[in-house]
Amino acid sequence: MSSHNSFDQAAEAAAYLSARLTIRPAIAVVLGSGLGGFAAELGQPVTIPYSEIPHFPQSTVPGHHGQLVAGTLKGVPLIVMQGRVHGYEGYSPEQVVFPVRVLRCLGIRSLVLTNAAGGIRESLKQGQLVLLSDHINFTGKNPVAGANDERFGPRFFDMSEAYSKTLREIAQRAAQSEGYVLEEGVYLGLLGPSFETPAEIRAFRTMGADLVGMSTVMETIAARHMGIEVLGISCVTNMAAGIQAEPLSHEEVMETGRRVESTIARLLKRVIPAMAARLDEPAK
Repeated sequence: MSSHNSFDQAAEAAAYLSARLTIRPAIAVVLGSGLGGFAAELGQPVTIPYSEIPHFPQSTVPGHHGQLVAGTLKGVPLIVMQGRVHGYEGYSPEQVVFPVRVLRCLGIRSLVLTNAAGGIRESLKQGQLVLLSDHINFTGKNPVAGANDERFGPRFFDMSEAYSKTLREIAQRAAQSEGYVLEEGVYLGLLGPSFETPAEIRAFRTMGADLVGMSTVMETIAARHMGIEVLGISCVTNMAAGIQAEPLSHEEVMETGRRVESTIARLLKRVIPAMAARLDEPAK
């Protein structure tokens, strides 16, 4: 997929979606493993399977519905992606971030990325939600390597605030209204699909990582390239290798995800309207 084709294909997919949608959202949410239930909160939902969207990669992982749902949340027009694709499924970095590029072509300005993550910091608990303050890209890939298409963004771009400080403050206030405090942490992204070894987890802890997972990092890089601000939320679905005694499994990830679905839904019901109000404010 050349960068020229990539832009044209993203524009074609966005045009297809525009024709099917009656709303024009500025905010989108990507739901990770076991977290798909939030899409049920949308009013007047329009559901479009990824298989119907031109050039869209197909999700193959259990727990990823593989569909886009557009609707309203407390009056705010919103796009929700139920499921994502990952590099470990055999997709190229450019294919992994293609949906984010399509969202930008649709006019999305703020993106909430959720994921299931392993907890590296020992104070984290299974089922806890953690805001991403930063990430370490350990996938060995970068989705914007290769010829740069200026229509997406500049060749070199700043990543010093990969995850928006302002959006994190909004999320913190929302959590306080719900009666808890959101911890913040650094997410380390790997290619996968094997879970990490205990030695790797010890190394990652030394590097300053609090959470580990197989998604989000590439999407964030592509979003920042295009000027989209990102809010990252990890659900700690298991403690990483060497911390918990029992072996890791995808079933455990899914089960914990389902347990915290309602918590994440309540948080997003507060966060999304506050994000929208901010986008509606006139530029200072």
